[in-house]
Amino acid sequence: MKVSIIGAGYVGLVTGVCMAEKGHKVICMDVDQQKVNKISRAIPPIYERGLEELLKRNINVNLFATTDLYEAVMESEISLVTVGTPFKGNEINLIYIKEVSHQIGKILKNKPEYHLIVVKSTVVPGTTDEIVRPIIEEASCKKAGIDFGVGMNPEFLREGEAVEDFMFPDRIVLGADDTKSYEILEKLYKPFKGVDIIKTNNKTAEMIKYTSNTLLATMISFSNEIANLCTALGNVDVVEVMRGVHLDKRLSPILSNGNRLVPDFTKYIEAGCGFGGSCFPKDVKALIAHGKKVGNPMRLLEAVIEINERQPYQVFCILKKEFKSLKGVRVAILGLAFKPGTDDMRESPAIPIIKELLMEGAEINAYDPVAMNEAARILNSNNKIRYCYDIHQALENVKAVVLLTRWEEFRKIPDLLSKLDPQPILIDGRRMIEKKNVAEYRGIGISE
Repeated sequence: MKVSIIGAGYVGLVTGVCMAEKGHKVICMDVDQQKVNKISRAIPPIYERGLEELLKRNINVNLFATTDLYEAVMESEISLVTVGTPFKGNEINLIYIKEVSHQIGKILKNKPEYHLIVVKSTVVPGTTDEIVRPIIEEASCKKAGIDFGVGMNPEFLREGEAVEDFMFPDRIVLGADDTKSYEILEKLYKPFKGVDIIKTNNKTAEMIKYTSNTLLATMISFSNEIANLCTALGNVDVVEVMRGVHLDKRLSPILSNGNRLVPDFTKYIEAGCGFGGSCFPKDVKALIAHGKKVGNPMRLLEAVIEINERQPYQVFCILKKEFKSLKGVRVAILGLAFKPGTDDMRESPAIPIIKELLMEGAEINAYDPVAMNEAARILNSNNKIRYCYDIHQALENVKAVVLLTRWEEFRKIPDLLSKLDPQPILIDGRRMIEKKNVAEYRGIGISE
């Protein structure tokens, strides 16, 4: 099929590259000329495992990049809208969705063929039907379901695993309101074999996306609430508590051969320093705001956000207990991205922790395998942070080590610390290190 992707950000670029890999002819459109130039030279503007390889293989073969929206729409059968929907004030900002809908509508005035516009951006339930469709109808002077189609196809991509998730999805949700639109969507996803497909209306498709993300966020905040109680109680380790919980056969079933199946979702029932990224915080807040708008307060989700916003300070509190004053204390921050496999620092717990340390006068060595440039841009600390080129440099002359991201290379921390004299304390904000392997171990959900 001929496919246009409107918005070549994180979701758009991954979608475009993977659709091209599946054999579709794809045009990635973005207003950012610099980004388009990079994509055209097979240089990913974001870090995502496996993306560069696919981009190099498909660029100027099945994948093309442009800033020309008219060309992208006119030369394709289906347009996937992947523009940003940032959270602003007390609701998501739909300005980009509205602008693109209006522009596409004007272009469709001149297009005689049926064209399907599919919202892939995360939008609150009702957006596609109540905002996108009317704007396109008015701008095009055409009728949805007759002259063009409007659909909703949410993405379920984990940053760091996005290429794998797209190429081998666990589900595909197709939202539409007319037979022809469903047929086009089914044709688009025909190369994806053996996948559960949910065909539903647009509003339900939108709600599936929000429900999926808010459930996972709730599980994380639940685990962190339990971790904080374990700390307060003393002589209780949340890792052991959750291990006991995970062994419930409803969470990790025992197969007929006696082996235990440990589902990936149990990772969300592990304590840490809080969730971040572009999805969970924004989506939970957006659903809270939407609930208020329709007269249905979301009390549980309000608590999820409150717990998460407090959680990074649990790490800071541990540091404050260890040092009467942090002024002049050199601290290694290991991990800046909100999760491994990406350079995304949006809502990363590292940000408030580093800012608090700087306010207290601490000296910081910071290291992340891929997020150093992004950290320097976001934190803008006027050289108060020493960005280190590897973990060895980060550990030089520090009194404390704070682990904030679950990068696999950090598993060698116990061995590295054992060679230092004196050994700094380790504050494990992700509970990924065995406490018995570090002489001076401190962590979320455990107390002396």
